[in-house]
Amino acid sequence: MAEVLEFRVPTGNGRTLLVLGLETDVSEHALYLAFSAFGPLYSMRIHRNAPVAGPGFYALVKFYSTRDANRAQCACNRQCLFQKSPLKVSICTRQRPFPQQVLTLHSYKCQELANHYLGFNGWSSRLITLQNISGFEEEENKEEEVRTSPRSQCLKYLCIQELIIPQHGIRTRGAGVAEPHVDASQEFLMAANRAQKLAAQRALSDAFQKILLVVLENGKVAVEYSSPQEDPIDCLTEEELKGLIQVTDLSLSQPNPEGEEEVLSEESMY
Repeated sequence: MAEVLEFRVPTGNGRTLLVLGLETDVSEHALYLAFSAFGPLYSMRIHRNAPVAGPGFYALVKFYSTRDANRAQCACNRQCLFQKSPLKVSICTRQRPFPQQVLTLHSYKCQELANHYLGFNGWSSRLITLQNISGFEEEENKEEEVRTSPRSQCLKYLCIQELIIPQHGIRTRGAGVAEPHVDASQEFLMAANRAQKLAAQRALSDAFQKILLVVLENGKVAVEYSSPQEDPIDCLTEEELKGLIQVTDLSLSQPNPEGEEEVLSEESMY
């Protein structure tokens, strides 16, 4: 059977393993190597046992793929792996009492996932535009901001990137907005540079959100474009898109669910 993977933070208990019986001198690197052999990991966290459980540690290992998590559980349960005593590995089955929010995946995580399933040369990104749109705000909003926060100013950058997956004939675009408030004590140029990079990272992440990976049982991967019909960013030509940005504020609002990311190049090939 095929499994569909999205470029989003994985949810669902079937993707998370509970690893019990880690010894006190456990190596995080050894744990990562043991489980990443079954597929890409979204996260891995090691915790100290509760006092009543005695010395030692346990870990929560989250995969993107349910199939990879099941394979890892079957292969690693009651095995010593990297230590003298065997581990107890089980799939987390506890259900949360409330629905989990679907969060976008950071751009560097998107790249890791794409590199694993598509290969380092299987995709590329291209910068279409990166513009300072701070001046699009209405004057009265600016005056209000000055009155309420006289020692700070607002930057707003918009970036649009194109994601290309040539083997599957897919091209899609993503938009990212960064709007940090710059304190008077901060270096303006440094803050502007950081805002540009953050907007570029968010744009790449947004482009990946429109892509679905269909992983077949034999390991082959198909790629599908999944986006609302008549997406204006994908439908417009580059000239039309740049002209639209110049005359209006797109009012794009994007969450930053897990903190800010490191720098990405404007154009990269993987």
